[in-house]
Amino acid sequence: MDGGFGDSSHRDATICCVARFLTLADISEVLNISAAQAYALVRSGELRAIKVGGRGQWRVEESELESYIERMYAATADFVKTHPFGREDPFADEAET
Repeated sequence: MDGGFGDSSHRDATICCVARFLTLADISEVLNISAAQAYALVRSGELRAIKVGGRGQWRVEESELESYIERMYAATADFVKTHPFGREDPFADEAET
């Protein structure tokens, strides 16, 4: 093999790295969730996706996954701000006694 584009391993690596759409299995792997959870994210509309082909296979654009992850970081930050870990006033019990 010459190592150029005629080399199938090189071609496969190139295609792999420029994939625009991800399968639900890919989403499951990236987010470390089950396939059912990935499907639920798509069906609920939380994660934008399209159906392609005659069998209606779900595909998620990589940019949509990144957008979803950013939204989840923002939602988590809001949650942490409104639900502090532990007691808000560590000396509240001493003041009552």
